[in-house]
Amino acid sequence: MSETFQPWWFADALAQENRPPRPSLNGTHHADVCIVGGGYTGLWTAILLKQQQPELQIVIIDKGLCGSGASGRNGGCVLTLAPKLSTLTRLFGEAEAVKIVKASEAAVYAIRDFCAQYQLQADLRIDGALYTATNRAQSGSMDGVLAALNAHDINSWQTLPRDEVQKIAGSTRHLSGEFSPIAGSVHPGLLVRGMARVAESLGVLIYENTAMQRIEYGQPARVITTDGEVVAQQVVLAMNAWMASQFRQFARSIAIVSSDMVITEPCPAAIQALGLTHGAAICDSRIFVHYYRSTSDGRLMLGKGGNTFAFGGKMLAEFDQASRYQAQLTQTLHDFFPRLAEVPIAASWNGASDRSVTGLPFFGFLDQQPNICYGFGYSGNGVSTCYLGGQILSSMVRGEKDGWAQCALVSGPLGYFPPEPIRWLGSMLVRNAIRRKEACEDNNQRPMFFDKILARFANAAGKADKA
Repeated sequence: MSETFQPWWFADALAQENRPPRPSLNGTHHADVCIVGGGYTGLWTAILLKQQQPELQIVIIDKGLCGSGASGRNGGCVLTLAPKLSTLTRLFGEAEAVKIVKASEAAVYAIRDFCAQYQLQADLRIDGALYTATNRAQSGSMDGVLAALNAHDINSWQTLPRDEVQKIAGSTRHLSGEFSPIAGSVHPGLLVRGMARVAESLGVLIYENTAMQRIEYGQPARVITTDGEVVAQQVVLAMNAWMASQFRQFARSIAIVSSDMVITEPCPAAIQALGLTHGAAICDSRIFVHYYRSTSDGRLMLGKGGNTFAFGGKMLAEFDQASRYQAQLTQTLHDFFPRLAEVPIAASWNGASDRSVTGLPFFGFLDQQPNICYGFGYSGNGVSTCYLGGQILSSMVRGEKDGWAQCALVSGPLGYFPPEPIRWLGSMLVRNAIRRKEACEDNNQRPMFFDKILARFANAAGKADKA
């Protein structure tokens, strides 16, 4: 994490928290469970373990501050895996796919109940999600999703009339759309920092600015840090995008790509005039979607994925800087909302998203070590899915034979990207084809056949399976 730059959500959360960093780890510490990574995945795992077994001694270490990675800088859209039902079914079968979809929806309400129980003020608003078409080519893209959900009697989505879509979205750019009430938005920085405080209140020890150097296998395992070590019976690796650079065996299991965001200064009168005082998350139907949501203090945040691809799975310095796509994002925001053209942009930022081949997270045991488990690959859909990740990892730690440890997602990587430089060159080729294709579609022009073919290689990157 850069010492001079903080993404807006995270900086805002730290300012409201107004506390010094937690201590770093020194010397040798013993624990039942050592969790590497203090973001959503690691914290949910620790909290769920403590709720199930309060006597467990749990230590979390984070190379920066808790939540300084993706957890504190994402768009704060609380979405489910329901639009991925077809992919889940293809990979895991109907019964398991339905189970995962239902769990991802239950996670939305579990996060709501958690915030209520511990009185976390995280601007969490379960006001739904709206997936829209902003050009004719996108129209009907959710038809297959709705048919699959209907076939299994688990469909919370409904197609809305155009005027209702535009009313919820606050923009006439949207031509059609589907709405589900099981979704919403949250201030991601306040949520993750609040989760850290809750974990501590349950007895979890958290050490910040403590980077793992290596793991020594065994029973117990040893997590070696810069200035100390944790000797633990069980280790959970909750490092997400950092897994690719830390462990060579995962170098091709994910592609690290930025999601870039801007947020306005407060403009509550304009937000009210647009009808965006709700907390619904709005996404279009591009492959690399535009997504936006309002905040309770009258700001509008807009983001877009699929911009900067990291060569070799490395964490780029650019991921800790203002977005170089700020001008394009600002123009898109003004295209959607001409009323906001005079509202200043408060900040821009970006962050690394760990995109898997399937667009779904995966879990497993590191090098077949039964006491070292991992989970990552959330592919830009982790705010609520990380709760499911915590359920899976806590079940794996507990060695459950009939719980979430048996989930089909506990399968390790289900695909690999080509080696470098083919992966990076291919990513650029596909990304640029998508840009040309979607620019044509925005102008009601027919894309080149070659661009349409290339764009299909990135279908898993979308928020929903394509019809």
